[in-house]
Amino acid sequence: MKMNSKALLAATGIAAFAFSPAFANEGPGAQTKAGVLIGASAGVPPPGIYMFNQVFTYQSNLVGPGTGGNPHIGLHANVDVQGFLFVPGWTFLGGTYDAVIAQPWLDVSVGSGTTGLGSAQFSGLFNTYIAPVELSWKLGNTGFAFKTGLGIYAPTGTETGAFKLGNVGAPYWTFQPEAILSYLGNGWNLTAAVYDEINTVNNNTHYTSGDILHADFTATKTFGKWTLGPVAYYYGQVTNDSCPVSCVLAYGSPSANPTLSHSQSSSVWAVGGLVAYDFGPASFQVWATQEVSAKASNAAAAAAASGGDPSTVSQGTTVFATLSYRIWAPDEPVKPVFHK
Repeated sequence: MKMNSKALLAATGIAAFAFSPAFANEGPGAQTKAGVLIGASAGVPPPGIYMFNQVFTYQSNLVGPGTGGNPHIGLHANVDVQGFLFVPGWTFLGGTYDAVIAQPWLDVSVGSGTTGLGSAQFSGLFNTYIAPVELSWKLGNTGFAFKTGLGIYAPTGTETGAFKLGNVGAPYWTFQPEAILSYLGNGWNLTAAVYDEINTVNNNTHYTSGDILHADFTATKTFGKWTLGPVAYYYGQVTNDSCPVSCVLAYGSPSANPTLSHSQSSSVWAVGGLVAYDFGPASFQVWATQEVSAKASNAAAAAAASGGDPSTVSQGTTVFATLSYRIWAPDEPVKPVFHK
C-alpha cells in the first residue's frame, strides 16, 4: 500500500510536544509547547503505524511585572521528540480511531546571573505523552472534518529535589482534551485546534497548577509537493492555581500562600508561517512563529500587603520541524484470480 504522506503530514503533530518553562517550581509554564498542533488537522492517514520525529528551539525573554523592568532575562529551550501514531483502521460511532504515544527530551535554561532570579539549566526526560483514543469524522461531502480526543501526560520525567521539582519532569498527571475542526478541500488545510491542560495535584506539595488553554491555527495550501501558508497560536492560563492549608504547610511558610509567588493569569499570541514538502515515503514540515503579545498578572499578589506582582511569561521565537513517515502498513487484500 502506498503511503498517503500528504494525509500523514496533515494528521501528525497531534502529539508533539512538551515544554515546561517552570524554573524548577510550580505555577508558571505549560506542559505542551504552544503551537504543537500547527500543521496538523482533523484528518487521519490510511491504516498503519507511523513514526514522527520532532525538534524545536524556543528562544525568548521573560516579560511581565515580575521582571522588574529587566528585558534581558532569557529563557531558552531545545527539545527532541520521538513518537508513534497508530491507525488500526477501526471505527467507532462513525469516527476513525487512532492513538498516539510520544517521548520528549528537553534542555532548558533560564535567568541571568545579573538578576534576582539567578540562572539555572535543566535537561532530561520529560513526562511521557499518551493519547489512548482520538476519533475523527468526515462531515459529509463538505470537505470539513472534526476530531476529538484525550491526551495524558504521565509523571515519568526526570525529577530531582525534595519536592521533585528540580528538573524538567512534572510530579503530577496532566489531562489534555482536544477538539479540532478542519476544512481539507481543494488542497487547503484550514484548521483550528483547541486543547486544554488540566493538572492533578502534586502529591509532594499539595499544590495544583491552573488550567492552560491553547488554540492553534493553520491556513495552508498545497501546490504539488509543496505546502505553505500562515499560522498562529494562542495560549494562556485561564484558572488560578490552588494551594490549601496542607500545601502552605508543605512549603514551610504558614504565613504566606505560595500562589502569591506565581502568575495566575496569562495570555500569549504568536504569528508565523509554515512550509512543507512531500517526499513520497516521508513528509517534512517546518514552521516558525514570533510571539507578538505576552501578558501575565496575579491580582491577589499585587493587592497583598507585601506588594509587588511576581508574574512573568516568556515571549520569543519558535522554529519547529517535523519528519513523518509510515513504518508499517497492512497487507493489500489478495485479489481473486478467475479462469474462464
